[in-house]
Amino acid sequence: MVTHPCKCGFYLDPSRKCSCTPKMLQRYLGRFSRPIMDRIDIHTEVRPVRYDDLEKAGEEEPSAVIRERVNKARNVQLERYRGLGIFSNSELSPALIRKYCELDRVTSKLLRRAFEKLGLSARAHDRILKVARTIADMEGADAIKSWHVAEAIQYRSFDRLVSKY
Repeated sequence: MVTHPCKCGFYLDPSRKCSCTPKMLQRYLGRFSRPIMDRIDIHTEVRPVRYDDLEKAGEEEPSAVIRERVNKARNVQLERYRGLGIFSNSELSPALIRKYCELDRVTSKLLRRAFEKLGLSARAHDRILKVARTIADMEGADAIKSWHVAEAIQYRSFDRLVSKY
């Protein structure tokens, strides 16, 4: 699903000023059903590309390196869930989330603060944990750490936008 963050399309655009009032932003964001948005694992902002950025010679990570890291993470998940009838973190049930997405005290406090501040639902909470588990797998980490949860929370931009209005 792709959408603009507001009616004029320039909210969060660094090169153009948004002409929407807070009330207009609230009404626009209200079009999206929170329960439906909760069912989407990742929603993030994509800012416009500047021409100067296109001309710069980048030091991007080669696709082959990324593919190798993804394949390693997938193999970790296949091994972790062998015999459970699931193949990836996205398929975890609430009971399996509690088993495979355990958090230390500091990380749990971080998630609690985000949950309360953003008014997250139980479904969004579980999605954050599954995404954090995947981020940890991509990094090759056995345990989910606070930075994995923080990154997963950042992928919930709709929740952050709605909590403002």
